[in-house]
Formats: sequence, C-alpha cells, structure tokens
Amino acid sequence: MKSLYFLFVVIVFISCSKNKESNTLENINVPSVSIPNDIQFGVETPMVYVKGGKYVPLYGKKNKAIEVKKLLMDVYPVTNANFLKFVIKNKRWQKSKIKKLFADDNYLNNWENDTILSSDMKPNEPVTNISWYAANAYCECQGKRLPTVDEWEFVAMANENTFDARKIKAYNQYILDWYEKPKTFKNEIGKTFKNYYGVYDLHGLVWEWTSDFNSILLTGESRSDVTTDKNLFCGSGSLNASDLMNYAAFIRYAFRGSVKANYAVKNLGFRCVKDTLKTKKP
Repeated sequence: MKSLYFLFVVIVFISCSKNKESNTLENINVPSVSIPNDIQFGVETPMVYVKGGKYVPLYGKKNKAIEVKKLLMDVYPVTNANFLKFVIKNKRWQKSKIKKLFADDNYLNNWENDTILSSDMKPNEPVTNISWYAANAYCECQGKRLPTVDEWEFVAMANENTFDARKIKAYNQYILDWYEKPKTFKNEIGKTFKNYYGVYDLHGLVWEWTSDFNSILLTGESRSDVTTDKNLFCGSGSLNASDLMNYAAFIRYAFRGSVKANYAVKNLGFRCVKDTLKTKKP
C-alpha cells in the first residue's frame, strides 16, 4: 500500500504544471454573483471563505461534535472547460493515456476524444466520469485539495439563510427530490441556490468526490457480520448513526461506500478546497 501511495504522489507531482500563485486569501477571487453561461474557456473556479465550526456528523460517536477548520471552497463544481484546460497541460490525465490503475473504462467516456468535448456537452456543465485519482490530481495542480467528508458535510448542511438546515423539513425534501431527478448532471453550474456561505450546487447538480470518501465503513446487512469489509455496503447499516431520520445523508454515505477510487461515474464530479491561515472574512 505504501508503494502504491508513493507512486501516486510521484505521478501527481510530475504531471502538474508549476503554480507560482501564493496561497494567501488576498489572491483568491471571491465573487458576489454567479458565473454567466458564456463562461470563458477554463477560467479558474472562484472560491469563498468558510469560517468553520463544529457539527455532529451522521456517523461517529453519538452527539460528538467534530471541529471543521476555516477553509476556502470552490463556489462551483469543476466544469468541463476547467478539466479540459487541465488535461491539455497535463497529458498523462487524458483519457487515452491515463493508467488503468487510476481510472476505469468509464473515465471521460462522454468526451469525443482527449481534447474535444462531445457535441451535446456544454463547457460549463460539471465535469463527470472522473476518478478520485484524477480529481485529486486536478486539485493538487491548482494548489488546492479535495475536501474531507466533514468539510463537505459541514458546508452542505447550510441552506440559503442558515448554516445548519438539517432539521428543516423543506430543505431535506429538496435534497431527496433531487435524488429522484434524472440527468441533473447535464445542467450548467450555478443553477441551484446560493447557500449561507455563498456556495452553489452542493445539492441539485452532481455527487462529489471527497478526499476520504470511504472513511466511514457501513455495517453489513447481516446481523452476523463481524468485519468492517467496505464491500458490505448494501444494507447501509445505521448502528453508528447519530440521526436515524436523516435519510438524505444515509444515501450520500451509502453511495460513498459503494465506489472505489478508480471508478468514473456519469453523475459524479468534484470541487476543490484550500487551507488558509487567514481569519478575516472577505
């Protein structure tokens, strides 16, 4: 396992173009409005400041709060245009050149070829059919990283007006209604609500990779299960859940438990975050 991780780090390092941008908050473009439909080719995704705080996750020790540190988060998921710009500069992540170890056969299979989108794709649709390895490499090359499960859930529990809307029935119903809608991944970014932090599309567009997507091991459906085998996700066991009524979160965790890092799924995209030492809010 250590040798595999080392190999991945080396590949990410040599595949990235040098990024001389500073990691300070002052160099981050913080928007007040959404990106228009005629988004410029490959424009870098803007970020917003998230103060951080504590929350009780769905899984873990019951009612034990987890601290999420302040960070910067992409306002939108990474788009086709963003990822196209990335693979043009970093050819080893093009679909004809990527190693099978890092992506299955579904990787970018909706593209015409390595550098051309299919005719029915829009530049500012969220990029999908992306493996965890490719998403992680993209973020690394931007001087960013994938969010953790806790960071993603912390920001995603906000609606338009409050930082924690998980107890609001209408908010949970909105999420569940989205789960039932077909092909929302074909919609353009910025078409859902702007949440409390100024982030769009956490719900209503695509599922998103997290850095530790398989860190929560769900209990298998058999009562005799005595292992923590990650493949026993079908029952979506809830023995360690802090809120047995949070069905929307159950679905998210079950989905995370069902994928592997080299999977490329048609409705699974990603966004990036960045650490910051700054304390002031823009």
